[in-house]
Amino acid sequence: MLFYTEKSTKLFKLNEIELLMERTLVLIKPDGVKRSICGEIISRFEKVGLKIVGIKMIQPSKEFAEKHYHDVEERHGRKVLEGLSEYMGMGPVIAMVLEGASAIKQVRKMVGKTEPLTSEPGTIRGDYTHLSYARADDPNSAVKALYNIIHASANEQDSEHEINLWFSDSELWEYKLLHEDFF
Repeated sequence: MLFYTEKSTKLFKLNEIELLMERTLVLIKPDGVKRSICGEIISRFEKVGLKIVGIKMIQPSKEFAEKHYHDVEERHGRKVLEGLSEYMGMGPVIAMVLEGASAIKQVRKMVGKTEPLTSEPGTIRGDYTHLSYARADDPNSAVKALYNIIHASANEQDSEHEINLWFSDSELWEYKLLHEDFF
Protein backbone atom coordinates (compact mmCIF):
# COMPACT_ATOMS: atom_id res chain seq x y z
CA MET A 1 0.00 0.00 0.00
CA LEU A 2 1.26 3.50 -0.86
CA PHE A 3 0.64 6.56 1.33
CA TYR A 4 1.43 10.05 0.04
CA THR A 5 2.55 12.67 2.55
CA GLU A 6 3.98 15.48 0.40
CA LYS A 7 4.85 15.94 -3.26
CA SER A 8 8.46 14.88 -2.65
CA THR A 9 7.84 12.13 -0.11
CA LYS A 10 5.71 9.00 0.11
CA LEU A 11 5.65 6.05 2.44
CA PHE A 12 5.92 2.58 0.95
CA LYS A 13 4.98 -0.42 3.07
CA LEU A 14 6.49 -3.75 2.07
CA ASN A 15 5.86 -6.83 4.23
CA GLU A 16 5.42 -4.61 7.30
CA ILE A 17 8.73 -2.83 6.61
CA GLU A 18 8.20 0.85 5.92
CA LEU A 19 10.49 2.52 3.41
CA LEU A 20 10.55 6.28 3.06
CA MET A 21 10.23 6.85 -0.68
CA GLU A 22 11.48 10.32 -1.50
CA ARG A 23 12.00 12.49 -4.52
CA THR A 24 15.01 14.74 -4.85
CA LEU A 25 16.29 17.20 -7.42
CA VAL A 26 19.64 16.63 -9.09
CA LEU A 27 21.27 19.08 -11.50
CA ILE A 28 24.22 18.20 -13.68
CA LYS A 29 25.73 21.66 -13.93
CA PRO A 30 27.17 23.22 -17.11
CA ASP A 31 30.71 21.95 -16.44
CA GLY A 32 29.39 18.39 -16.12
CA VAL A 33 27.40 18.70 -19.35
CA LYS A 34 30.37 20.22 -21.21
CA ARG A 35 32.63 17.37 -20.06
CA SER A 36 30.23 14.78 -21.55
CA ILE A 37 29.89 12.81 -18.33
CA CYS A 38 26.09 13.05 -17.94
CA GLY A 39 25.55 9.42 -18.91
CA GLU A 40 28.11 8.20 -16.39
CA ILE A 41 26.52 10.27 -13.62
CA ILE A 42 22.96 9.19 -14.45
CA SER A 43 24.11 5.56 -14.65
CA ARG A 44 25.49 5.73 -11.09
CA PHE A 45 22.07 6.73 -9.77
CA GLU A 46 20.22 4.09 -11.75
CA LYS A 47 22.64 1.34 -10.66
CA VAL A 48 21.71 1.87 -7.00
CA GLY A 49 18.00 1.62 -7.76
CA LEU A 50 17.01 5.26 -7.98
CA LYS A 51 14.28 5.92 -10.53
CA ILE A 52 14.23 8.93 -12.87
CA VAL A 53 10.73 10.42 -12.67
CA GLY A 54 11.56 13.66 -14.48
CA ILE A 55 14.44 14.81 -16.69
CA LYS A 56 15.14 17.71 -19.05
CA MET A 57 17.88 19.95 -20.39
CA ILE A 58 17.56 23.68 -19.76
CA GLN A 59 19.80 26.74 -19.76
CA PRO A 60 18.74 28.71 -16.70
CA SER A 61 18.68 32.50 -16.80
CA LYS A 62 20.50 34.47 -14.11
CA GLU A 63 17.13 35.28 -12.53
CA PHE A 64 16.09 31.61 -12.50
CA ALA A 65 19.43 30.58 -10.96
CA GLU A 66 18.95 33.20 -8.24
CA LYS A 67 15.53 31.69 -7.45
CA HIS A 68 17.18 28.29 -7.17
CA TYR A 69 19.90 29.64 -4.87
CA HIS A 70 17.38 31.79 -2.97
CA ASP A 71 19.20 31.60 0.38
CA VAL A 72 22.83 31.88 -0.77
CA GLU A 73 23.08 35.67 -0.58
CA GLU A 74 21.96 35.66 3.05
CA ARG A 75 24.39 32.87 3.98
CA HIS A 76 27.42 33.73 1.83
CA GLY A 77 26.95 37.21 0.35
CA ARG A 78 26.01 38.77 -2.97
CA LYS A 79 29.34 37.96 -4.65
CA VAL A 80 28.86 34.22 -4.16
CA LEU A 81 25.27 34.39 -5.44
CA GLU A 82 26.36 36.31 -8.55
CA GLY A 83 29.17 33.83 -9.22
CA LEU A 84 26.79 30.87 -8.90
CA SER A 85 24.17 32.52 -11.11
CA GLU A 86 26.77 33.28 -13.79
CA TYR A 87 28.16 29.73 -13.56
CA MET A 88 24.70 28.14 -13.91
CA GLY A 89 24.01 30.27 -16.99
CA MET A 90 27.23 29.38 -18.84
CA GLY A 91 25.62 26.42 -20.59
CA PRO A 92 22.85 23.87 -20.41
CA VAL A 93 21.98 22.00 -17.23
CA ILE A 94 20.47 18.52 -16.96
CA ALA A 95 17.70 18.72 -14.35
CA MET A 96 16.24 15.50 -13.03
CA VAL A 97 14.04 14.25 -10.25
CA LEU A 98 15.08 10.93 -8.74
CA GLU A 99 12.85 8.74 -6.60
CA GLY A 100 13.79 6.00 -4.20
CA ALA A 101 14.10 4.86 -0.61
CA SER A 102 15.76 7.66 1.38
CA ALA A 103 16.67 9.25 -1.96
CA ILE A 104 17.79 12.59 -0.51
CA LYS A 105 20.43 11.09 1.81
CA GLN A 106 21.44 8.45 -0.73
CA VAL A 107 22.02 11.01 -3.49
CA ARG A 108 23.89 13.40 -1.19
CA LYS A 109 26.20 10.56 -0.14
CA MET A 110 26.86 9.63 -3.78
CA VAL A 111 27.48 13.26 -4.82
CA GLY A 112 30.08 14.00 -2.15
CA LYS A 113 30.96 17.19 -0.30
CA THR A 114 30.37 20.59 -1.90
CA GLU A 115 34.09 21.33 -2.13
CA PRO A 116 35.53 18.73 -4.50
CA LEU A 117 38.94 18.62 -2.77
CA THR A 118 37.28 17.30 0.39
CA SER A 119 35.07 14.76 -1.43
CA GLU A 120 35.99 11.12 -1.00
CA PRO A 121 37.09 9.02 -3.98
CA GLY A 122 34.10 7.06 -5.21
CA THR A 123 31.77 10.04 -4.96
CA ILE A 124 30.81 11.93 -8.10
CA ARG A 125 32.66 15.08 -7.04
CA GLY A 126 35.60 13.09 -5.69
CA ASP A 127 36.01 11.27 -8.99
CA TYR A 128 35.31 14.03 -11.51
CA THR A 129 36.29 17.41 -10.00
CA HIS A 130 39.33 18.97 -8.43
CA LEU A 131 38.68 22.68 -7.81
CA SER A 132 38.78 24.23 -4.35
CA TYR A 133 37.16 27.16 -2.57
CA ALA A 134 40.55 28.89 -2.65
CA ARG A 135 40.70 28.66 -6.45
CA ALA A 136 37.14 29.98 -6.81
CA ASP A 137 37.91 32.87 -4.42
CA ASP A 138 41.22 33.81 -6.10
CA PRO A 139 40.73 37.22 -7.77
CA ASN A 140 43.32 36.27 -10.42
CA SER A 141 41.48 33.09 -11.36
CA ALA A 142 39.17 32.88 -14.37
CA VAL A 143 36.98 30.64 -12.22
CA LYS A 144 34.36 32.84 -10.51
CA ALA A 145 32.41 30.07 -8.79
CA LEU A 146 33.13 26.62 -7.45
CA TYR A 147 32.72 24.37 -10.49
CA ASN A 148 31.63 21.16 -8.82
CA ILE A 149 29.65 19.41 -11.58
CA ILE A 150 26.47 18.56 -9.71
CA HIS A 151 23.79 19.82 -7.33
CA ALA A 152 21.60 17.68 -5.09
CA SER A 153 18.84 18.84 -2.75
CA ALA A 154 20.14 19.06 0.81
CA ASN A 155 16.98 18.07 2.66
CA GLU A 156 13.25 17.45 2.29
CA GLN A 157 12.35 21.16 2.43
CA ASP A 158 14.91 22.10 -0.24
CA SER A 159 13.83 19.14 -2.35
CA GLU A 160 10.21 20.29 -2.31
CA HIS A 161 11.16 23.89 -3.20
CA GLU A 162 13.59 22.89 -5.94
CA ILE A 163 11.36 20.28 -7.59
CA ASN A 164 8.51 22.82 -7.72
CA LEU A 165 10.85 25.42 -9.22
CA TRP A 166 12.35 23.21 -11.94
CA PHE A 167 9.40 20.93 -12.82
CA SER A 168 5.67 21.24 -13.30
CA ASP A 169 3.43 18.37 -12.16
CA SER A 170 2.92 17.32 -15.81
CA GLU A 171 6.69 16.80 -16.21
CA LEU A 172 6.88 14.23 -13.38
CA TRP A 173 5.97 10.61 -14.01
CA GLU A 174 4.54 7.78 -11.94
CA TYR A 175 5.60 4.36 -13.22
CA LYS A 176 6.98 1.08 -11.97
CA LEU A 177 10.41 -0.33 -12.68
CA LEU A 178 10.37 -3.96 -13.78
CA HIS A 179 11.35 -5.28 -10.36
CA GLU A 180 8.62 -3.19 -8.68
CA ASP A 181 5.93 -5.32 -10.33
CA PHE A 182 6.79 -8.05 -7.84
CA PHE A 183 5.83 -5.93 -4.79
